[in-house]
Amino acid sequence: MSHRRRWLLVPGAIVVLAAALALLWDWDWFRPLLQRQASAALGRPVRLGHFDVHLSRRPQLVLEHLALANPPGFPAGTDTATVDRLAIRLEPRALFDHRVSLTEVEVDHPAGELARAPDGTPNWKLPAGNGPPARHPWRLEVGRLLIRDGHIHFVDPRLKSDFRLDLHTQEAPGGGEPGLYVGIDGRYAGQPIDGRFIGGSVLSLRDPRDRYPVDLKLANGLTRVSLQGTLLDPLQFGDADLRLELAGDDLSNLYPLTGVPLAPTPPYRLGGQLDYEGGKIRFHDFAGAVGNSDLNGWVQLQRGGPRPFIEADLYSKKVVLADLRGFIGAAPGKADNAKLSAAQQQEHARQEASGKLLPDKPLNLPKIRSVDFDVRYKGQRIESESTPLDNLEAHLTISDGVITLKPLSFGVGQGAIVLNIALDGNRQPVKADADIDFRRLDVSHIMQKTGVFKGAGTIGGNARIDTSGDSLAQMLGRGNGDLRLFMSGGNLSALLVDLAGLEFANSLVSALGLPARTDLRCMVTDFGLQQGVLDTRTFIIDTSEANITGEGSVNLAQEQIDYKLATEPKHFTIAALPAPILIRGPLKSPGILPDPKSLAERGGAAVVLGVLLTPLAALLPTIQLGLGKDHNCDALMTTVQKAADRAGTRRRAPATRSP
Repeated sequence: MSHRRRWLLVPGAIVVLAAALALLWDWDWFRPLLQRQASAALGRPVRLGHFDVHLSRRPQLVLEHLALANPPGFPAGTDTATVDRLAIRLEPRALFDHRVSLTEVEVDHPAGELARAPDGTPNWKLPAGNGPPARHPWRLEVGRLLIRDGHIHFVDPRLKSDFRLDLHTQEAPGGGEPGLYVGIDGRYAGQPIDGRFIGGSVLSLRDPRDRYPVDLKLANGLTRVSLQGTLLDPLQFGDADLRLELAGDDLSNLYPLTGVPLAPTPPYRLGGQLDYEGGKIRFHDFAGAVGNSDLNGWVQLQRGGPRPFIEADLYSKKVVLADLRGFIGAAPGKADNAKLSAAQQQEHARQEASGKLLPDKPLNLPKIRSVDFDVRYKGQRIESESTPLDNLEAHLTISDGVITLKPLSFGVGQGAIVLNIALDGNRQPVKADADIDFRRLDVSHIMQKTGVFKGAGTIGGNARIDTSGDSLAQMLGRGNGDLRLFMSGGNLSALLVDLAGLEFANSLVSALGLPARTDLRCMVTDFGLQQGVLDTRTFIIDTSEANITGEGSVNLAQEQIDYKLATEPKHFTIAALPAPILIRGPLKSPGILPDPKSLAERGGAAVVLGVLLTPLAALLPTIQLGLGKDHNCDALMTTVQKAADRAGTRRRAPATRSP
């Protein structure tokens, strides 16, 4: 028995020794080793004030006064992040399965100061791991997470940002796992930012049976974002059931939040579903309004290529044309819209006071080059106070800075205006080419929008421009090309014809709304564009009452017009004063006045037609293409040819006489 007692004392002594060792052991002896290993892994100094281990079946590691120093370029002695206390409880058995299972993590007063060095280097960027991937990679699992009184301060002058994040975990209703709360306050992209995020527990992040709740409210300037719902796989943003609502003064202000460049718009509100599938974030089944236009459809974003790729299919039942002005560099929306932001109202006032008609706002090329687009849009009905457009269809693509609109089509009655536009945003200034077809436009639609004139008939033609510039004003002011418009059949109100000839009595009758019309047989216009100057090659309107001819130019670079319209009556009219009309001055507000100097110089209609319109025959194939074969310009062609022959005979006659 004595022998047995002696052997029983051996394990007892070992237990007592282990207990004494545990009580007397100072785990801070490992602190320098931990500091060296962490500093080497993170590429900058790591300080650790105290290290301890609480032994149990699931041991707990405690690190106190932990700090990560700033990289070179920052003031000496400053830190990127600090933690007062970090306590980690782990499951040792998981290590045999290449799992780091942290069953409980407590973080007391984590703090971060995120900023850039003077050379632009961010202190939050850590070195990436080098070397080939491990054959058996380790997997990290986090169970219960407790964060107490966390603060992160972010400053970036490049982003015009200075804000704070306050984060902590809070107990869930019913005593469940604590959820995550993050509050934000400060300035982002030069605008005030305020918001909060409430998420589920960290444990539910890795449990596929639990849906992770998401509740985000964010305000950045006048932009409002709301995201609510659940995720089944939150780490991969998978199987989302999220409702996204957006509202603000201008869709282009979403760029700092989303990285997606959009054209300026009037105030908007949109709401729909958000999910993630196949590497694509998709905002779908959304509906809302942009300005006074409704907007519906879907948009999806795919990352991973050389640039983010945006696809969209959008439609509007009603589109107000003024809401699209931002796409051409003009102030979006109607100037009298009380919902416009102060900045938009100021832009409207600036453009109105400038005296300019063409938008001069430059394209934002860096933004355009940063994302690729493939967007289709249909506007079922266009609402406009001054244009006769009925509907709209567009297909926009942007690939590596090259922009194409093929087509951009506007319906006008049974006809259409179809544009094919290409812009190379990789060139400075932007290189642009555009072709425009005017296909059987309904004159009754065009005239009804004027509010004064009435008429009917069909217009066709085409235009071409080859140019460069960084705004619409620059492009038109430097362009080269052609513009041809033709009209056959129908009628115009006598007011239009009579005003051109200053037939005051008939104009007054027409202005009172009394029935007074004149048949239109043919209209032919042909302009050449050279370095932004639109010069008349041919301009004639042939009606049953008179022929109207035009000559002059429009300087698009200087936005000045110098034009003359002359009327050659086909029969005598009492009170007629056959003086040409001069249209001169800025495009935005030209002056209209008679040209008394031309009264004594004018000849007969046949002479004018013969001298000014001899190139008309060369336009016959183009006229047929724009109006079809059944047009009424044959009579005008015959008249012109006879007039040209008579004018030529008169010029040759003196040379045949004997002295």
